[in-house]
Amino acid sequence: MVETAGGGPGDGTAEVLDRPLPDGVRRRVVQIVSDGFGGLTVAELPAQLRQYARFAPNRRAKFAGNAMAAALETDPLFRQRIGEKFREAQPELSGALDSGSPPPAADPLDVAAAAYVLRPAGWVKLVTAAGEEAQRADAERADEESRAELERLREELAEARTQTRSETERLRIEMESAKKEAESLHRKLRAALSDVKRGEAALRKVQGEIEAVRAEGQAQLSAAESESRRLKARLGEAEAALEATRRAAREGRSVEDMRVRLLLDTLLDATQGLRRELALPPVSVRPAETVDAVEPGRMTPKDIAARALSENDPAILDQLLALPQAHLVVDGYNVTKTGYPQMPLEKQRLRLLGQLSALAAQTGAEVTCVFDGAELAAPVLLAPPRGVRVLFSKPGVTADELIRQLVRAEPPGRPVIVASTDREVADGVARAGARPVASAVLLKRLS
Repeated sequence: MVETAGGGPGDGTAEVLDRPLPDGVRRRVVQIVSDGFGGLTVAELPAQLRQYARFAPNRRAKFAGNAMAAALETDPLFRQRIGEKFREAQPELSGALDSGSPPPAADPLDVAAAAYVLRPAGWVKLVTAAGEEAQRADAERADEESRAELERLREELAEARTQTRSETERLRIEMESAKKEAESLHRKLRAALSDVKRGEAALRKVQGEIEAVRAEGQAQLSAAESESRRLKARLGEAEAALEATRRAAREGRSVEDMRVRLLLDTLLDATQGLRRELALPPVSVRPAETVDAVEPGRMTPKDIAARALSENDPAILDQLLALPQAHLVVDGYNVTKTGYPQMPLEKQRLRLLGQLSALAAQTGAEVTCVFDGAELAAPVLLAPPRGVRVLFSKPGVTADELIRQLVRAEPPGRPVIVASTDREVADGVARAGARPVASAVLLKRLS
């Protein structure tokens, strides 16, 4: 679209280009400005271009191209001066553009760039036509390149097919030769195997005769040695059985004594605690007091049940740990992965053991923390915190099995609390007499 803004007839200064200047035309325009740049004094240059006055033409076009294009578009006086320099350098092309008939043999990009600088009447059409001509030339060049590439690919395909056919024929000949050679080798192999079998049969016959002679010579010696070894083996088995029986008796007594002593301490602590809690003088119980009934002002069983603590209340854990000789067994990774699974395993262990140490100091209960040894890439160098026993399961044994072994090792009647969310672990320890507690309850108590 061309707009006029008050120019006289034949004057193209009022015409406006409504699209970006084509790249090819822009490069020629910058070159024209760069060539005419050197013929102007510093005072004749726009302020933004004076810093490039001493640059060489090629360096000026490279670094000041955008600034020169902008000045040419916005500064009519500068454009007029560049146009005068261009008329001096290209009088024939300038005269042809002024007359409205550009040379047919001239490069469309040169014509468009000159028209953009000189701004004769109809210069917008020349610039637009040059852009379209450049696009057509680019399209034709791309089409020509595509056809050349397609032809090259066709030639490569034909050559590849020829090579494939020749390679296939060569491989077929080689395969037939290899097949004939394999058949010949197979016949030779069968003959060799037949000779080997005959030789093995003869060798077995000779070896059998030698073994018979050797067995006859060593029969009595072998019988005597066999009898001696049998007697020694029986004697060793008897001694080992006797030692195992003695050791089992000693260890059994030691373990049973420890279990009985621990249970006795538990009962004594419970009795003393009960005596301290009750602190009642001795009284005689009346038969009427044994009848179950609700007296005025006393709570009913329903009232007592309503005051029971929730299974998720951390106060339950405090009550359990307050029992005499209480033993808290913690499923380590089950608790840490419930509370802070995003932390590395090493930091999970350190955080949990630090909290358990504080809990042991507060309650005085025995605390054992069990970790699964299968989770470890190497042995752990760990100093157990004060008041906490740290155990890792052996290879082939899970932490759940180790917890059940710890519970079974305790004497019946001792309060044992197991902190784990694993349903299988909770059910197993409950059947063994321990009290399972959810990991979330322990986490609440620790926090």
